Amino acid sequence: MEKRPIDVAILSDLHLGTYGSKAKEVLNYLKSIAPQMLILNGDIIDAWQFSKHYFPATHMAVVKEILCMIGKGTRVIYITGNHDECMRRYCDLELGNFQLTDKLVMEINHKMTWIFHGDVFDNTTRGTAKFWSKLGSSGYGFLILLNRLINLMMKAFGRDRVSLSKLVMARVNKAVIRINDFELTAAEIAIEKKYDYVICGHIHQPQKRMVETEKGSVMYLNSGDWVEHMTSLEFYQNDWHIYTYDEKLFSNTKPESDHPILNVVTDEVNFYVNSLAV
Repeated sequence: MEKRPIDVAILSDLHLGTYGSKAKEVLNYLKSIAPQMLILNGDIIDAWQFSKHYFPATHMAVVKEILCMIGKGTRVIYITGNHDECMRRYCDLELGNFQLTDKLVMEINHKMTWIFHGDVFDNTTRGTAKFWSKLGSSGYGFLILLNRLINLMMKAFGRDRVSLSKLVMARVNKAVIRINDFELTAAEIAIEKKYDYVICGHIHQPQKRMVETEKGSVMYLNSGDWVEHMTSLEFYQNDWHIYTYDEKLFSNTKPESDHPILNVVTDEVNFYVNSLAV
């Protein structure tokens, strides 16, 4: 497959290291694009659920592909989220084409763009509520496994697939948004700061819409996730687009083998991965 040249690609909420992560699809997508800039907008590696005993080769292959893109000249910016907040202690790190930060303001096509994960607007990621949020995250991982079992049974009986995890996530996010007014809060602050665009992740809901208040307007975008929606944001032809993964386009792609990470990585990567579990 010939790689698509795009100016900027933004992915968030890959949740590598969990059963729900669509790592194979992420890898296929990354291999299909040639972006000048790749922005990883939080929750890329899920340190909340991270286990040294589960990090398949497909998950590690995603990391390797990103490193390969850096080596070939793509600028990669990693913005930390709540599930990979342990990396925030290293924010403002820059190494060649790689940058680690907790937020980003940059000019894209003469438009001021504010990019951050979005967990700062979510009360469930702070204080006592954080404990319950982590517990719920583990429960969500179990739901993914249960959902797979149910779909195997549905397939055996010739029935369509169902997504319990998507239903639960949608209902939870609906409740959270009602309490926090996530999108409106982000938009209002962006308007006050005179930004043209505000781009988030976190709530796993791909979105592109203009938000208007009495103080002005701003374009709000959300890159979605690679657990359920398998979406990203792409900037090309002077505009932002929501990309949705189509597995039919990658049906001939050779899958990666799912061997444990310790059999396929170097000592340096092993050290990094193990440090996440500390």
